[in-house]
Amino acid sequence: MDASANVPSLAGAPGRIAHRVLAMGENRLELLAVEIQEERRHLVHLMVLSLLIGVLGLLVGIILTALVVFVLWPVSPVVVLLSLAALYAAGALFLCRRLAQSERNWESLSATVDQIRKDRACLEKILS
Repeated sequence: MDASANVPSLAGAPGRIAHRVLAMGENRLELLAVEIQEERRHLVHLMVLSLLIGVLGLLVGIILTALVVFVLWPVSPVVVLLSLAALYAAGALFLCRRLAQSERNWESLSATVDQIRKDRACLEKILS
């Protein structure tokens, strides 16, 4: 029995490597597609909840504003309106800062990026 018959030929090595690289690429694209679908569902869910919170919060704010203005109008109309404006401005500033913080901490497609980095490191290790 010939010993070279059990050893895979070196001539087919580039083809096997190319096949593996294409298979890895296909897997990564599938992962990317799944993550994009998850991100889309997550964003739609957040948008619907945010919209509902905004609508209900606006209704509550209108009712409370009307109540405060109605109760305190005889005391000083200008002070009441300025106080409410300052309160709303402080709330808007707080929410703007929270939004900016959320944007800084957002990581899109992190699993795909991590897997591509691992693949690159593995390929560099194999090819070097």
